[in-house]
Amino acid sequence: MTGTGSAPRTPLRTALVGYGLAGSVFHAPLIAATEGLVLDTVVTTNPERRRQASAEFGEALRFAAAPEELWARADELDLVVVASPNKTHVPIARAALEAGLPVVVDKPVAGTAAEARSLAELADARGLLLSVFQNRRWDNDFLTLRSLLAKGELGDVWRFESRFERWRPQLKGGWRESGDPEEIGGLLYDLGSHVVDQALVLFGPVTSVYAETDVRRTGAQTDDDTFLALTHANGVRSHLYASATTAQLGPRFRVLGSRAGYVKYGLDPQEATLREGGRPGNRTPWGQEPESLWGHLGSGESPLTGGGTPVPTLPGAYPDYYTAVSRALHEGTPNPVTAHEAAAALDVLEAARVSAVEGVAVAVERA
Repeated sequence: MTGTGSAPRTPLRTALVGYGLAGSVFHAPLIAATEGLVLDTVVTTNPERRRQASAEFGEALRFAAAPEELWARADELDLVVVASPNKTHVPIARAALEAGLPVVVDKPVAGTAAEARSLAELADARGLLLSVFQNRRWDNDFLTLRSLLAKGELGDVWRFESRFERWRPQLKGGWRESGDPEEIGGLLYDLGSHVVDQALVLFGPVTSVYAETDVRRTGAQTDDDTFLALTHANGVRSHLYASATTAQLGPRFRVLGSRAGYVKYGLDPQEATLREGGRPGNRTPWGQEPESLWGHLGSGESPLTGGGTPVPTLPGAYPDYYTAVSRALHEGTPNPVTAHEAAAALDVLEAARVSAVEGVAVAVERA
């Protein structure tokens, strides 16, 4: 990355806390692929994960056993990325900010909206970037839908249906499936963080939420089948599904408007590509899907019977998130996903949790 002059800028030394699924599959490869950033340190005590990271990112990569080691040498770092278990997000992010370091935190940034706003206030007071990794804003289908809405292709949107469904009848174990509230597990706060964030980006603030959260699988301790019905301030209604128990998957998006509807099946391919070892730069073109998975735009007929017009799906663009973070730190451009935005999504998730217990629609209190 270059600034106003011709000389390249010094890459920002980035420390990654956690090298599980989020750290190894999403954050490390994207950081390493971003001009203006360099992966400097990984915090993990796991020997196999250390070997894996060194093999991919080189012997110059440093390691730390605990986040506290980073604060002791904060002057050697420029950015901290928190990809550790959910319950650690707030204390690690707070410690990084207090050490004077900008922070990226995986979603959910916190367990409550109040905690998210407290972190945001600390970052604002210190003049530091605090960004939340909402990579699904750069999914191929979401980028395509945003483009269609910007062009007015659907007219006035009346209903937005979004599904993040999987068929995983067997439990995997681990903190994400723990029933301990401190772990912030379950699909409401996991996949729900994504579908709610997307709905807010597309259609704005929410006034009320109705939710159903169920525990379907034998031995499961927390929700694995979740539904949310949101009423937006502008009148749009969003129906959002997050499930690990869906034997027949529905459309990823079904969006109904006054002029047309848009229906799209299939998940963005970027996660699968990253899991398989594909990396930005060695997999070209990045984020593209086959024509057979394109969504359909039209009215009156089902795409399954040939109705509607195929809409080319825009390429997914996860690398754009860290490019935006790099530019924000180098050039002062806007934070791609603020903690204030994440707090607004947590307002919705907290209301959903109350709704699911009480069985009624719950008003969303906005700060």
